[in-house]
Amino acid sequence: MATKVNENTELSMPIRNLIAMVVGAAIGTWAYFGIIERLNNLENKFQIQDADVGMNTEFRIKWPRGEMGSLPADSEQFMLIEHLSGELEKLATQIEDGQAPYDQQQQLTLNFYKDRIEALETEIKSIRKDMMDMVHDMNGMKKHNGH
Repeated sequence: MATKVNENTELSMPIRNLIAMVVGAAIGTWAYFGIIERLNNLENKFQIQDADVGMNTEFRIKWPRGEMGSLPADSEQFMLIEHLSGELEKLATQIEDGQAPYDQQQQLTLNFYKDRIEALETEIKSIRKDMMDMVHDMNGMKKHNGH
């Protein structure tokens, strides 16, 4: 016996079975799309992590070689090193020429001591002459200019 199914075919079943089938289909559809969404999230996270790992590997290899630039703090340190290098060159030139700031101060100090020693030597000569004159006067001797 062949049954023909067409748009006029009637189906008789209890309503609770029909509701159960509709609810089952709805739950199945909801679960399917939930699983698809979860798979999409996991795939996106994997792609992001893969890109991060690739960039980290590139950074880890290129950074020590200096192929990725430098940090602002490094740039500032390099500028300070260049400045200090220039100052060191100036000081080296001044030292070679005998014009170093410390040498200048030392030279001023030496000149002061030299002038002071010369003044003291002149004063000692004067005191020695005066003492010799006093000794000669006490002994009743003639003054000698040679002492």
